[in-house]
Amino acid sequence: MPDHPQSAPSHNKTAIAVPMLDLKRQYEPLHKELLAALEHVLETQQFILGEQVASFEHAAAAQLGVSHAIGCSSGTDALWLALAAAHIGPGDSVITTPFSFFASVSAILRAGAEAILADIDPATFNLDAAAIRTALDSPSASNVKAILPVHLYGQCADWDALTKAADDHGLKLIEDAAQAWGARWNKKPAGTLGDAAAFSFYPTKNLSAAGDAGMVTTNNDEVAERARMLRQHGMRRRYHHDELGWNARLDGFQGAILEIKLKYIAGWNDARRTIAHRYDDLFRKAGIANPGPYPARGLVLPTEVPGAHHVWHQYVVRCARRDQLRDFLSARNIGSEIYYPVPLHLQTALKSLGYAEGDFPEAERAAREVLALPIFPELREDEQQTVVTAIADFLS
Repeated sequence: MPDHPQSAPSHNKTAIAVPMLDLKRQYEPLHKELLAALEHVLETQQFILGEQVASFEHAAAAQLGVSHAIGCSSGTDALWLALAAAHIGPGDSVITTPFSFFASVSAILRAGAEAILADIDPATFNLDAAAIRTALDSPSASNVKAILPVHLYGQCADWDALTKAADDHGLKLIEDAAQAWGARWNKKPAGTLGDAAAFSFYPTKNLSAAGDAGMVTTNNDEVAERARMLRQHGMRRRYHHDELGWNARLDGFQGAILEIKLKYIAGWNDARRTIAHRYDDLFRKAGIANPGPYPARGLVLPTEVPGAHHVWHQYVVRCARRDQLRDFLSARNIGSEIYYPVPLHLQTALKSLGYAEGDFPEAERAAREVLALPIFPELREDEQQTVVTAIADFLS
């Protein structure tokens, strides 16, 4: 293997640039439909909440098969709303993962609760049930009130194991489903599995807005009522504030866009699954797929576990020389991304949690090895072949 693979001979370079994500390909066929929806918002002037948001909420709830869908201003606000609406706050603790986006922990802290971390499963990168049980047996876990699993990369966490752990200890389950619209566990959709769930519609998500947007889903009437109240500064009646809430409302433009895109999300997710399976086939045919969970000289491919219906928000491989591989791909104009390079317990802003390097070895190793490859519904087969060929060149 070359010591400096980014310096590969120029004749190996592909003429095709492959983006990590190309939103233009999605927007072009929807252009007129989206503009008409935005024009309707302008005509009705219902810019905050209003009929477009209510219509989207109704359609989203129907698609998921959940009683309540509450639109809000971002996925981060959705996490906080789900926790606060479930009466999780000061004096409580919540167990979650160290391998996720920052909001998974920051929302717990913002609710006034304490975050307790448990390590991940090295095959799926989701919370490991055995690690949760170890955390629950620790002296610091006396005030644990909930578990907040993340359906990372578009695959549900092991809900059977999580439900048993929660039931054994009388805990609530709050889903961080930010990356998982359309994912299922044993045919039941993400967002309907726990006591409440939070979705993000950030522009890179499978179901995406044209800006920040989020949603809380729940089958609990009280949680839904509290989430609606808290997203409007704690108001049930205008200018009468029952609690200290927040301005976390969804705007009409995003509601209009999301309702249109909701009609297409199932097809887009199916396309992602086709692309993910094609990657699997191409990598195996190239002879560079290692058995998991840890890489040797090749790649460990992502795993779809029994019971899960993966929606492939990201296609994430493991590589022992991840940073060099990423440089090599970049030199060939092939996009990639690292989700996530620094586990949460090692983030400067979260030093107060009291963890140190070595506390969560699986999360730390994943942070050194994971690399997300281009995946979006419109990605072409020749572009995928370009990605696989480049990686095979790197590993040769």
